[in-house]
Amino acid sequence: MPQSTPPLQRKFLRARRLVFLASAAGLGLAVAAGAPMAYRAFDLAPVSAAHAAEAEHAPAGFADLVAKVKPAVISVRVRIERAANTDGMGMNGGENPFPPGSPMNRFFQQFGWPGNGMMPQGKQVITGEGSGFFISADGYAVTNNHVVDHAKTVQITTDDGATYRAKVIGTDPKTDLALIKIDSDKTFPFVQFAQNEPRVGDWVVAVGNPFGLGGTVTAGIVSARGRDIGSGPYDDYIQIDAPINKGNSGGPAFNASGNVIGVNTAIFSPSGGSVGIGFDIPAQTAKLVVAQLKEHGYVNRAWLGVQIQPVTAGIADSLGLKKAEGALVDQPQPESPAAQAGIVAGDVITAVNDKPVKGARELAQTIGMMTPGSKVKLALVHKGEVRTMTLTLGKMPNEHTAAAPTQSKSSEHGVPHLGLTLAPAGDVAGAGGRGVAVVGVEPGGPAAERGLRTGDIILDVGGKSVASVNDVRQAITAAHDAGKRDVLMRVKTAQATRFIAVPVGAG
Repeated sequence: MPQSTPPLQRKFLRARRLVFLASAAGLGLAVAAGAPMAYRAFDLAPVSAAHAAEAEHAPAGFADLVAKVKPAVISVRVRIERAANTDGMGMNGGENPFPPGSPMNRFFQQFGWPGNGMMPQGKQVITGEGSGFFISADGYAVTNNHVVDHAKTVQITTDDGATYRAKVIGTDPKTDLALIKIDSDKTFPFVQFAQNEPRVGDWVVAVGNPFGLGGTVTAGIVSARGRDIGSGPYDDYIQIDAPINKGNSGGPAFNASGNVIGVNTAIFSPSGGSVGIGFDIPAQTAKLVVAQLKEHGYVNRAWLGVQIQPVTAGIADSLGLKKAEGALVDQPQPESPAAQAGIVAGDVITAVNDKPVKGARELAQTIGMMTPGSKVKLALVHKGEVRTMTLTLGKMPNEHTAAAPTQSKSSEHGVPHLGLTLAPAGDVAGAGGRGVAVVGVEPGGPAAERGLRTGDIILDVGGKSVASVNDVRQAITAAHDAGKRDVLMRVKTAQATRFIAVPVGAG
């Protein structure tokens, strides 16, 4: 069977394993073909003046940098209690699934399980290890939310080997950050967040607690910026190739000046170990989140109140936009700041406070990092016209829900060249009274390829509301006659309301 794409794995220590590798080439041995292994002395070529000059100007290493920042890096050990209805390996509590006399059965008995082979009942205690770093002399430290999430106790170990109890001040699951504090009168060494964003190619030094070893330093470069790994709505990770492994979670990544450019949080790996692809929460994000965690214990995020999606090339063409940039408003939420300011479905937000918005994710990040009550200036395209408006952002509600339309029955009406079978929503049980219901989709047809599904409700086509199959047909014809390659449909699905660009005149 072909292997699936390896998942993004959170670095949360559950086992310790050291692998030592050696090879003939790596040991400097030469083996003659067809002959027993023999040892050969290597000739040393004369060093040229050019090579000598290059060696003289080579980087001196990171020893001075590490000596300065390493005392501020801590190991974080947590203790978590949970009900023992599972054994932590996906098996239900109860009878030992391994037969008597088997190695695994002897393992269970050796490490404290009853002689009858029963699995433990009641509560289970799980321990895990991660990393963190002090950001102030009075003992405040940053780590990952997934390191301390649901922790019963948190214990930290400093670089000099001292251990302390810590309490969780606040967490933010959406950015995977947490703030903890040691209750002590002692003054601790600390580091600061970088003021400037790193460039791709800059040196980076990671310090942390991989596999529980503690105080480990690795080095590499910034490989990329602005990575979206699908972990949350505010993904904007820095990718680095400095090796980070399980247990590095929450540890810092430093620039050459010794300032923190990011917080190590995830790796991409087929095996769970480093393959040179790690992801850091940017320092700019961490500073804003940590400041709110220190003040409130949680993060208050600003709320614009729109469902948005990226502007594709097809959508840009159908709206007459020059570039496929900005964030397309699917639906303003009722009584939201956006709705009160007059933003409507089909508007494209192109800038916030005069800073261009390249995509929907960038708009979400920009608004999400602001505080409720902030005034913002928005630039948007409304029915082909560029507009600007100033509004006050609200406070993000805890939950947003969307009604889900039910699937409908069959109909004889259709738009053949799109591969759709349609019926007025009022004629389809459970479809509601607005729009036109999709009651059939041709597999492999143009509409199916763009994501239309049976049960969807088409509300607008080409910026005009539709109530009948003929309305849809006329709107498609008008887009075709206007020379557009795609027609924009506003569609209500089971999850949300969104826009879909469907090719015009496709056979």
